[in-house]
Amino acid sequence: MAALMDIQKLKSPDVENGGSLFDPDCEHSDMASLTSKLALVSPSNEEFEMLLEEIRTRIMETQGETIYELGVGEGDPPGLKDDDYKASEATLQSIAQTLDLECVMLRERPAQEGKVAEFLLRRRLTSDDFMEIRVAVVGNVDAGKSTLLGVLTHGELDNGRGMARQKLFRHKHEMESGRTSSVGNDILGFDAAGGVVNKPDHGHLDWIKICEEAAKVITFIDLAGHERYLKTTVFGMTGHAPDFAMLMIGANAGVIGMTKEHLGLALALNVPVFVVITKIDMCPPNVLQETLKLLNKILKSPGCRKIPVLVQSMDDVVVTATNFTSERMCPVFQVSNVTGSNLDLLKMFLNLLSTRHKCDSSEPAEFQIDDTFSVPGVGTVVSGTLLQGYIKLNDTLLLGPDNLGQFQPLPIKSIHRKRMPVREVRGGQTASFALKKIKRASIRKGMVLVSPRLEPQACWEFEGEILVLHHPTTISVKYQAMVHVGSVRQTATILTMTEEHLRTGDKATVRFRFIKNPEYLKPDMRMVFREGRTKAVGNITRLFPHVSAVAQNTRHQRSAKKGYIDGASGGSGGHSGGGKHSANPQNEPQKASKRNRRAKKMPDYDDGWEGKENNFVAEKGGSSLEGKTGNSCEYHNQLQRPQQLSSGGKESPRLTAGAASASSLSSIQSGQPPSSSSNSASSTSPVPAT
Repeated sequence: MAALMDIQKLKSPDVENGGSLFDPDCEHSDMASLTSKLALVSPSNEEFEMLLEEIRTRIMETQGETIYELGVGEGDPPGLKDDDYKASEATLQSIAQTLDLECVMLRERPAQEGKVAEFLLRRRLTSDDFMEIRVAVVGNVDAGKSTLLGVLTHGELDNGRGMARQKLFRHKHEMESGRTSSVGNDILGFDAAGGVVNKPDHGHLDWIKICEEAAKVITFIDLAGHERYLKTTVFGMTGHAPDFAMLMIGANAGVIGMTKEHLGLALALNVPVFVVITKIDMCPPNVLQETLKLLNKILKSPGCRKIPVLVQSMDDVVVTATNFTSERMCPVFQVSNVTGSNLDLLKMFLNLLSTRHKCDSSEPAEFQIDDTFSVPGVGTVVSGTLLQGYIKLNDTLLLGPDNLGQFQPLPIKSIHRKRMPVREVRGGQTASFALKKIKRASIRKGMVLVSPRLEPQACWEFEGEILVLHHPTTISVKYQAMVHVGSVRQTATILTMTEEHLRTGDKATVRFRFIKNPEYLKPDMRMVFREGRTKAVGNITRLFPHVSAVAQNTRHQRSAKKGYIDGASGGSGGHSGGGKHSANPQNEPQKASKRNRRAKKMPDYDDGWEGKENNFVAEKGGSSLEGKTGNSCEYHNQLQRPQQLSSGGKESPRLTAGAASASSLSSIQSGQPPSSSSNSASSTSPVPAT
């Protein structure tokens, strides 16, 4: 009892209130202090180190940038007084200086107990390294996609007659028609402070200069809006692995044409979508309100389940950008490419977007190819996206699968990112590789460059769970359509289904088979199944590895060799060379020799043989054959009857292949029946006569 009283005396009030007897500054209390709004107000050395570690971890997770809020903490009303606010801002600037980060204030607003501010912390990168965000630009034809990209990247407003879009077209027919028919790429660079670094020189962008000055590069993937080029649009959405999708809508036209198709495609591929409404300068207010009303209805429908947020101020930009990765929020911008209205809000939103791909350098490299080139003086060049891992110069990767489903090792000769030479590339980044010892004709879209650690396997067949979005009639077994999985684009046939028929809205587990080449796939990859107006989406659930014909032949040769050895060791056989034929099972008919097959077909080659054949058979008392298409085995039996075995003198019930071929050849040449001297030919294995 006395000992218990001594322990009670040792207890401090902090212990009774939930502290620790042995460690008053326990880890739990330290973490609680870090989440307080006063965490940056005069922290101790230990707290400062913990804050450093926390921000360093957040920077690494988001690959170079994060947004930090001052004056907001758990369990406390928001807001800081002036003295605490200045002290917290000074501490944050000191942390940024220690970690070599750029600290930029995004916005400052009043709160319940003072002020609240949000700061952008972005890593200062070297001239050959930058963050990359890929944005796919989709929407109906004539929605202003190429025009908006021309205005954003070149910094010049449009004249209302398509001047800005002419700088992005790749082909002559695109300039003449004004419609994009291929996958175009353009970039928009931001420095560490969030300023645009694009400075066109005589209408042309210097990509190398932009990448050297930029800390963050937005890559726009300009896709086609016309229904005729839907195949190209689907390939751009799957093969280029975009982080976000920018859906363009013309204010005067509204939600028409391919707008719903592209929105459904982005939702099926789990790509976050934000909407940009263009041409607000030429649209009457009542038409604009009708467009917004219809868009709001579509985004809130059960198929989308999005929360539309109309962005009208810089505060709205910060709120939507920080919460956009939840995939439920859908920001809506209203811009004009002629007057430049609200373009600054769109640029700030693009500056605050963060990548969705998590990079782990320890994972084996996996690079998907979406285009090939043949550069004079360089050789074969492939471009694509590094999905995971880390690749540096002179690494040896496996390229495949080829038509036989095999992979071949190839070294990386050089690496370029946005036309700028680099020595390494990380997961989530796009790059171009120059390859050694291979021709461009040997590479196709859909092939991959992977690390040997992955031990890749190609597959002809795979299984997936699909949802039919639309089909005019029914889908059944043996139905063929185009399958898009990553950069793979190939026609596949349905082999089996869990349902007898599939209609619009049905789900089923389906087994597919490619019709041309085996491909490299992985489980849980998203797939799009389309043909004309038919569209289905789903996930790959199971793969069936491909066994090449070379491996199958090797397997058969090994089994045949094993059977030959067993037969030779067994000894006896029913005919000469007994062990030699024991490799074949007894219930399988042996294949006739080449000479025997030629002898059987020989009467078909001579038009005059039919009469001679019938005369010869009639003289011997045999039944006539039925012309050229008669039974050749019966004919050989008739030829064999005059022959006598040297030993017993009895008529042979079997046809000797060598003797039959020799006698038939001599009789065809002379027009006379074969003599018994042909019996001297060496005998081979007997073949049963039919």
